[in-house]
Amino acid sequence: MDYSTSIQVSCRQTRFDIKEDAAIKDIDVNGLNISIVSTPPTASSSESDVSSKSKITKYSKSAAIEILGQAELKLKSGHRYGLIGRNGTGKSTLLRAISERLIPGMLQNLKIAFLDQTISLSNIDNIGSGNSTVLQYVLDSDKYRNELLSQRDLLSQALNDTTDSLSVVRVMRQIRHDRLLKEFSYVEKMARLRSGARGLQARKELVAMEKKVSESSALLLARPNSSTLQQDSQEAVDILSLLQSELDMMHATDLEAKARRVLAGLGFNDERIKAPVRTLSGGWQMRLLLAAALVKVSDVLILDEPTNYLDLLGIIWLQKYIESINSDTTVVIVSHDRSFVNAVCDETIILSEKSLKYFRGTLDEYEEDFRSKRLYLLRVKEAQDKQIEHMQKTIQTNLKLGKKTGDDNRLRQAKSRQKKLDDRMGMQVNAKGGRFRLSKDMPGWHDNMRAHIDVPEEEREMHLKFPSASELRFPGPLVSLEKVSFRYSRSTEEVLHDIDLVVHLGDRVGIVGLNGCGKSTLLKLITGVTTPRKGAITKHSRLKMGYYSQHSVESLQELGKFDLAVTALSLLLEKSGGSLSEQECRGILAMLGIAGNTVSAVPIAKLSGGQLVRLAFALVLWERPHIMVLDEVTTHLDFYTVNALSDALAAYNGALIIVSHDRYLVRRVIEGTVSGDAEDDEDDHDDLTVLSTKRTVYRLVNGTLKVQKDGMNQFEKAMEKKCMSISL
Repeated sequence: MDYSTSIQVSCRQTRFDIKEDAAIKDIDVNGLNISIVSTPPTASSSESDVSSKSKITKYSKSAAIEILGQAELKLKSGHRYGLIGRNGTGKSTLLRAISERLIPGMLQNLKIAFLDQTISLSNIDNIGSGNSTVLQYVLDSDKYRNELLSQRDLLSQALNDTTDSLSVVRVMRQIRHDRLLKEFSYVEKMARLRSGARGLQARKELVAMEKKVSESSALLLARPNSSTLQQDSQEAVDILSLLQSELDMMHATDLEAKARRVLAGLGFNDERIKAPVRTLSGGWQMRLLLAAALVKVSDVLILDEPTNYLDLLGIIWLQKYIESINSDTTVVIVSHDRSFVNAVCDETIILSEKSLKYFRGTLDEYEEDFRSKRLYLLRVKEAQDKQIEHMQKTIQTNLKLGKKTGDDNRLRQAKSRQKKLDDRMGMQVNAKGGRFRLSKDMPGWHDNMRAHIDVPEEEREMHLKFPSASELRFPGPLVSLEKVSFRYSRSTEEVLHDIDLVVHLGDRVGIVGLNGCGKSTLLKLITGVTTPRKGAITKHSRLKMGYYSQHSVESLQELGKFDLAVTALSLLLEKSGGSLSEQECRGILAMLGIAGNTVSAVPIAKLSGGQLVRLAFALVLWERPHIMVLDEVTTHLDFYTVNALSDALAAYNGALIIVSHDRYLVRRVIEGTVSGDAEDDEDDHDDLTVLSTKRTVYRLVNGTLKVQKDGMNQFEKAMEKKCMSISL
């Protein structure tokens, strides 16, 4: 039986009736609980009834997966937050609960723009006709602005209509009805989300609201009369003035110009702006969704993985755009791109252990602070453990001698020290670094006289470890490209021109460039997927090459849909052609963080994006290649896994050719300028002699490779300079 999933939310709410204030833009929710609930499909027709009672969902606790428990959600107006957490902890679920206003304690007047990375691309063109253009889609996506414009135009036309004096009455009835429906939607949601006494009151309000909606619907069908003409006309003038004032504040008349600027900044040229949405590829569709979110007038802007499918020019433009938006707009970003998060966000939210923790600073500052605090607490705990051990020995000695000799002083001393062990061991300083005082630092009831020393665990994904490259037997270049050129057909221009590249064992080669410049084409030539039109590509006679395509995860997802029974283990066994045993396959998958029942019992159709990346690496590494060619490997990973992957790649003893827009990955793996946690293990490389450790970053531009002498910094500065010509 197929189960549908929904989000169940509850929180602590104030007893006081706080009216919505347009000036309040903060989100401050305590006691937040969020769960993903699986419910069986409905079969009876009565369950499809749209009555209010049927909309109050009954959840099965046994089928609920808890995301947050008694957490605090605090988003201050104008602040930019980076939300981090491991894959599967519920970051996207939390963002969806905020965007859909499922949290009862959240103000409902907030305008929220949301880029959802989990949206189905098949439903992208859900606004306008099937031939809606890119520009029209962006303009139509701001429903709030379009609603204001529609009401303004209707009121203006009715007030100026000299042929039908009662048209104002009809328009006012329609506007009141539309606003009543919005209020009904909110009341219905509260009746569904609230429980207990609040739920009972909410359901009473829902019954009363249903009556109002019914009366309003009947009034729409009734013929208008002149009894309320003067009152409706005055109300129409007042509403029209308020609408025009709000539209002026939103700069609604400049929306098309703003939409064109945003689309241009995200890489849309004039031809693509005019193209129908249905003609866009998946990557361009996601850019379109990002443009729609940026253009919307919002109090809260939520972006879930906005840098996916963007090149570095687009990422830098997005950084500058977010920095330039209204200072009252709250921004929440989830991204695996560490450099982007550090540049944009001034505060960090950590989703861990079903709780939300806050840090005032960037992601790098948080990690540095976390490491320093953890090191301090480890030293404090180690010193105190030694003190406790010494005191316990002293207590035992005093007890033994006191009982033996009848020395009451020794017994009292042992009792006093035991009391100190039981009640007064723990933190000796408070959170501010001052002397700990019980009355100030631990008010109220507690089970100890001091706070326990809790050393926080590292918030990192499972450590990744790659098997070492197989023995090469004799030296020589692994891959050599000489004057290689490529074009797709005789009628098209050359994509690549006179490419020269030599890669030896142990080399680190990074290739950067704008989208569409030919990076993936170059990798396909190196791996033999395509052949050059001119030039020669030679390879070592014993070369083993592993290739991770930028579409590797999508290919695995398609395979999972086609064959629902295939698992990570069965796929790797099939890929190895019997050369690996089941135990060896399990070992490789375990090294990459896929272990237990997930290996053999979970179909790949149900694996997360991060798990599919790990499986794709297993399919690359099983043969222990001498060189790995990697094309955009970080797209489906959280930043914890990017860290682990970077460390594993940095420790890999084979050669690497990496195409990536991730600045941290390139600097860590290719340039070696960012320190990591990878430790050299000489035992893993006894069978391999590394002949070269050349580190080079190339920029592919106009079909040719250019060495970046200053590495990623040089390319980043070039993109920043180029970005200055694109208006925000």
